[in-house]
Amino acid sequence: MNTHQESPQFVRLSQAAAMTLDLFPGSFHRNAKLHCINILLTYSEGCSANCSYCGLANKRPGEYEEKSFIRVSWPLHETEDVAKRISERLDVVKRVCISMITRRKSVEDTATIARIIRSKSNVPISDLISPTVVLDSDLQMLKDAGADKIGIAIDAATSELFDTHRGEGVAGPHKWDRYWKCFEAGIKVFGKGNVGSHFVVGLGETEQQMISSIQKIKDMGGETHLFSFYPEENSGLKSHPRPSIPTYRRVQMARHLIDTGASNISLMKFDALGRLTDFGADIKPHIRIGLPFMTSGCVGDDGVVACNRPFANERPSEEFRNFPFIPTDVELDLIEKEIFDYSS
Repeated sequence: MNTHQESPQFVRLSQAAAMTLDLFPGSFHRNAKLHCINILLTYSEGCSANCSYCGLANKRPGEYEEKSFIRVSWPLHETEDVAKRISERLDVVKRVCISMITRRKSVEDTATIARIIRSKSNVPISDLISPTVVLDSDLQMLKDAGADKIGIAIDAATSELFDTHRGEGVAGPHKWDRYWKCFEAGIKVFGKGNVGSHFVVGLGETEQQMISSIQKIKDMGGETHLFSFYPEENSGLKSHPRPSIPTYRRVQMARHLIDTGASNISLMKFDALGRLTDFGADIKPHIRIGLPFMTSGCVGDDGVVACNRPFANERPSEEFRNFPFIPTDVELDLIEKEIFDYSS
């Protein structure tokens, strides 16, 4: 990659975002629509972190510009062109998410990119930030540049797993305490409901441990966005198993109940393996509306989740883990059976 083709003048788009902006050919299975344009900052030296499950990990083989992320390519585009195309597709685009990588320069560049987008439209903007390089004093600057929400990818549900997969266990720079302190600082600047946490189900935690972290985020005034682990080729966890669908369904339901205030972990019950056996609420009505199993993410101005990430957790040929649309009655019938399946 030419060293001049770096952020903030250039950005990488997810393949789905590039398709949505007519910058990449293709169509979505079942006519799914992406409503959030995912932007990734780009530098010739790449990301300085080395998270075991991430396609952008510094020690993953290959040049940075050739590395996949969430198992797809992220083509390079000029920021000005991306901002212009976003302004022309506001019938579909309901939010933009600008993702930092772990480089200090990415903080100011994220603000610059937000200003470029904001100069052409009033589309809501989220910043997915890296607390390792973001100072608490940077948060107001990011807000002033145009972001109304931020996301913090804590990913691992416990401090031990965080250290194993993101910190000293992989010679990485990230610290568990720093992520949570940054989350708390983010709530003070952006307000309750405007700071989201990413968690990846399947890194070795129990259902109870994951749900405990979800409850902690809720108690702090934040929201939780769930991912189901999927191994990235040539990453440190390339051979790590995916979580079972029943486990993921139970965590999805618990997240929905906690975030909507319909239940609380203090009302839930778990077995000796940490599996959720009692949700502390009648979940049948929640199952039938389908919302717990749809992608959780930042909403647009209409209050509907915009960051719906079609096929970020599965192949189109597989059962949806995060649905980008409301599941069908047939799919909900299957989900109802899966939630109470403890065979795996």
